[in-house]
Amino acid sequence: MTHSNSYALGFTTLDHEIENTPLTVTGALPDWLSGSLIRTGPARFEVGKQAYIHWFDGLAMLHAFAFDSGSVRYSNRFIRSRSWREAEEKGRIARGEFMTDPCRTIFGRVAALFAPKLTDNANVNIGVLGQRIVALTETPMPIRFDPHTLETQGHLALGEAVKGQVSTAHPHSDGMRSYSYVIEMGRRSVYRLFVDEGGQQRVLAELPADQPSYMHSFGMSQRYLILTEFPLRVNPLRLALSGRPFITNYRWQPERGTIFTVVDKTSGTVVARAEAAPCFAFHHVNAFEEKDAVHVDFLAYPDAGVIDRLRLDRLRAGGPSSAVSTLTRFSIPLGGADSGSQAVEGEILCDTPFELPRIDYLRRAGRRHIHVWGVGQSDAATFLDMIVKIELAGAAPVVRRWHKDDCYAGEPVFVARPDGNAEDDGILLSVVLDARAQTSFLLVLDAATLAERARATVPHHIPFGFHGNHFPDPALPASVRTPQRSRPVVG
Repeated sequence: MTHSNSYALGFTTLDHEIENTPLTVTGALPDWLSGSLIRTGPARFEVGKQAYIHWFDGLAMLHAFAFDSGSVRYSNRFIRSRSWREAEEKGRIARGEFMTDPCRTIFGRVAALFAPKLTDNANVNIGVLGQRIVALTETPMPIRFDPHTLETQGHLALGEAVKGQVSTAHPHSDGMRSYSYVIEMGRRSVYRLFVDEGGQQRVLAELPADQPSYMHSFGMSQRYLILTEFPLRVNPLRLALSGRPFITNYRWQPERGTIFTVVDKTSGTVVARAEAAPCFAFHHVNAFEEKDAVHVDFLAYPDAGVIDRLRLDRLRAGGPSSAVSTLTRFSIPLGGADSGSQAVEGEILCDTPFELPRIDYLRRAGRRHIHVWGVGQSDAATFLDMIVKIELAGAAPVVRRWHKDDCYAGEPVFVARPDGNAEDDGILLSVVLDARAQTSFLLVLDAATLAERARATVPHHIPFGFHGNHFPDPALPASVRTPQRSRPVVG
């Protein structure tokens, strides 16, 4: 393999499943590290003679790293979703995914229109809903699984009032309640924000949407939820009738700008609206209130072209990928809901491109933060191959980097040191592809300095995934084991 596509292994199928396998550790894991890091991501990119088109399409696999007294054991297992089971039974792609359409005939497309089968291929994130650890994708069909064996246990049933076809894989929590939304597409489409308390969901707010926006995540401060409507929009009738893959029905409409709607977490009242220049983002970083405004940070792209750049054919060929976003803050004055949208401008906090952002969610989500971690690129010709830390304490951001040749890092999950006080007092856990060794390893970094503390080699490669979380003890009741248990966290 050449340097430009040495990471192509990260986009190839892994069919092998192993259970509770001890890993050899180089260096030393912190003696306080316990619990499990559980991640999800695509792992099968072909079914029979058909191939998935986009990185976001592959069939989901869970990966778990269980820590105990300085040792770590690894397990991986496909999620036995309906999408996976039907593909296994039929020997072909059975359900439509983000950019892959299985309906090859006119008859198949008509049948799909009258009996739509939403994908439950939960390859995006691991979070907590209904007091359960669940795997999530962008439909309201969370997958329950055993956090020890990774065995699939069916869907988490959401309340009847929480109906829709599209959702987010990034729910929020404030330690007492979880928050999320669904989008119901139809003649009158609606964004339906809901709250989950004790496993019971209730609708918090319903916001009309003539042409719903593609929103991968949303913001949450201590008092508010913030929906960010990017001008990548869909006509619901087109989505229903076109027979085309989900995301290809959306159209970039820059004249609509970027619309912010701020909703009170308790009453569901819209307290502010604002409009900014057109941009796009997958991931919100954090939001907080200060000086009669709510400040919303996300990784902004100039447009939605990044979606097409993440097609599997382009990624495998070594073309430009994703990390051209910039950490940007939008400050929305509070109290302007009655007077219509206010114009706001984004402030670039750091021009270092990165993605898959994480913060100290336990203590800082919903409050002003100083540190953000993520993954970036050492140059534009390669894939995500370094971990970055952005410090926002001074007049100019301070950027630290971890990088090793032919190593491609995944999302860095922050785990705080028990009794630590500083926002960056802890470690980062990242799954890294070693292209030379043709395997992956779990990387453990000091969160403050990015100095390497340990690594544990996995006996096979792990395809590039998206998100996961560390659970201090998955055996405890869900209200305790969730990583969001004291202060909300970004997924």
